[in-house]
Amino acid sequence: MSIPSETAPASRGQTEQVHPATTHLIVLPGGGYATHATHEAEPIVAWLSTLGLSASVFRYPLHVRHPEPLVALQAEIRRRREQGAVRIGLIGFSAGGHLAGLAALAPGSDPLESVQFALLGYAITSMETETYRPARLILLGESASQQLRRQTSLDALVTEASPPFFLWHTAEDIYVPPEHTYRLASALAAHEVPHTVHVFAHGPHSLGLAQDAGQAAAWTKLAQSWITEQVRMPQPGTP
Repeated sequence: MSIPSETAPASRGQTEQVHPATTHLIVLPGGGYATHATHEAEPIVAWLSTLGLSASVFRYPLHVRHPEPLVALQAEIRRRREQGAVRIGLIGFSAGGHLAGLAALAPGSDPLESVQFALLGYAITSMETETYRPARLILLGESASQQLRRQTSLDALVTEASPPFFLWHTAEDIYVPPEHTYRLASALAAHEVPHTVHVFAHGPHSLGLAQDAGQAAAWTKLAQSWITEQVRMPQPGTP
């Protein structure tokens, strides 16, 4: 069951309103496709609401095989569009980052399910590596073919039409090594897709907002500027 959590309205008199009302961000917590990490859910929405952004948590299906989580997320994107959202942004962490990337890069996706930008934190991007293996086994199974593993690896899905990405990671992450971010960044660069990449020297996996985590704590400030740029871009078809 998917349980979206809405933001509270921005406080009266807030000076930083960075989005038109037609932009909505969907937050996808990590957890290896086995659970939803609570510190990567509502706290992220609360942070976004302080920026004047409309956002919600989407708790995608767990312990199920691909493409069930992706289909559920695409249905949620469509639902948000039916409620008036024109621009959709995804913010995903770890396995939630993998799912966000799948939706943002889905080949031939319905325009109603399209994603305009994606922010991935220490995301699983490749199903071809042996890290993070537990998530791969849940999503694809023990006997997944090399073709299926390739088809669910984000770097294999990038095209010139892919939306902008913001990627951040830490070099000390032992569960999802920064190789995952480097793989996706290389593919984005090869296809000339706008992207921003930050790999901080220190910090473990699953930092969330990374408060009191040294240099990695800067990711929210960096992301704020990047998100502001994305939501202020003209809508397709406008001058």
